[in-house]
Amino acid sequence: MELLLLADEPSAAGVVAAWYFDEWCRDSGRFTQDQVLAKVMAATQVDRAPLIVLARQAGEWVGAAELKIREMAMFPEYEYWLGGVYVVEKARGQGVASLLVTEILSRARRAGISKLYLQTENLTGGVYCRHGFKALEEVSYKGIHVLVMVADPASSPCQPLRPGVARRGGLRPASTGITESERSR
Repeated sequence: MELLLLADEPSAAGVVAAWYFDEWCRDSGRFTQDQVLAKVMAATQVDRAPLIVLARQAGEWVGAAELKIREMAMFPEYEYWLGGVYVVEKARGQGVASLLVTEILSRARRAGISKLYLQTENLTGGVYCRHGFKALEEVSYKGIHVLVMVADPASSPCQPLRPGVARRGGLRPASTGITESERSR
């Protein structure tokens, strides 16, 4: 398994946009596939939001997650969000989502973000609870009942990468192996 940035693999934008459109937009009619693609293509920062982290396994894209800015209009005071966590069906249950969440938390921590929010249709909090996210409130947003959660990336449990998971391109380990000279780049 490899974790990469969309900034390093821009050719994956169409794949991610298709996932997002099929999962969250096709039935709602809120966005066209071209609008989703434009939003995905704008998430190409390396060390700040918006950015997308991709997961690739055996040469195939299997998942993505985003570090976003102001995802929910009803909460304009909540600036940074984890969103777009998506894993292809055949890779579900293998820890891909957890790896993506860990990487987004790591990037948020390194960017100095003190609060990271998310919304999930899983009202138990699911995988996000294991990463230090706490429930804030349940709301109806765009006709869907969701749980809004928050975490402090600096204090969220950081799980090490499993054996066989590599970071590529602009991705560096979250807690070890970064020298002072690398931090200043």
